[in-house]
Amino acid sequence: MDSSKYEERVNLLKKVEQYELEGRFDEDTNIDPPAPTLEPDDVDYLREKITSKWIKTPVAMFLGELFFYSSARKKQIMIKDVYGLENLENLKTGGIIVSNHFNPFEAFAVEKIFLESKLSKKHKLYAVIREGNYTNFPGLYGFLFKNCRTLPLSSNHQTMRKFFDAVKTILNRGDFILIYPEQSMWWNYRKPKPLKDGAYRFACRHNVPIIPFFITTKESEILDDAGFPILEYYVHVGKPIYKDEGLKEKDNIPIMKKENFLAWKKVYEDFYQIPLKYTCDKSKLPDYILESLKE
Repeated sequence: MDSSKYEERVNLLKKVEQYELEGRFDEDTNIDPPAPTLEPDDVDYLREKITSKWIKTPVAMFLGELFFYSSARKKQIMIKDVYGLENLENLKTGGIIVSNHFNPFEAFAVEKIFLESKLSKKHKLYAVIREGNYTNFPGLYGFLFKNCRTLPLSSNHQTMRKFFDAVKTILNRGDFILIYPEQSMWWNYRKPKPLKDGAYRFACRHNVPIIPFFITTKESEILDDAGFPILEYYVHVGKPIYKDEGLKEKDNIPIMKKENFLAWKKVYEDFYQIPLKYTCDKSKLPDYILESLKE
């Protein structure tokens, strides 16, 4: 066991508790270095360049799969069960998969489940990632972040225009996009956090459903190099959430967010057998969560 890593994780868990108490749900607890700005020419969102389409992406997807199987063999990633896969496989259109965010590895779990579904025979899965994840990482991780069908956000407005155009194209052709609507990642945090509007706005604008994934966890008997139990993943795929055709986008978004949150809340309470509660002052929670907690 690495004592310095253990202390780092203990401090991280304390920080998660503090952020929940203060209602700072959309802030990352990890301190990331400044990220270089992603310029428009730095990213090929739709993998249209010859080198992207025929070399980098196939190689990255192959290496990503090898990485997953290696991690699974070493018990670093453990998917113990999947519930509700039919909710994903029965779709007739593309869609936006939304999932809770508590570990960098859980994206591999979502990707693995998608690849093992019937949809993967004709459709692809893309993933929205932070600018820093695309620009900061060297080596294998950097190669995977750049080439495994990722859609990096950017602080550059021109790059974001390319991002929005890519999202439209991907969804209109029937493919899928993974978005973490909580925005922040809190290590090993089990509760659902408040949701940002972006995923639901895309769903409304491009007439596709939201597919709510929620990953619950149990501690295994295997310890990581910091001395903490490696988590077993239980992936819950909820029923698709569609917009109300009779409502405007701005009215649909909070309704869809509440329906998503209620689905996550039910999974959380059924799996852990405890009511969902937060330590922060209620004024720090959005109205749809306060309403959901009463139901």
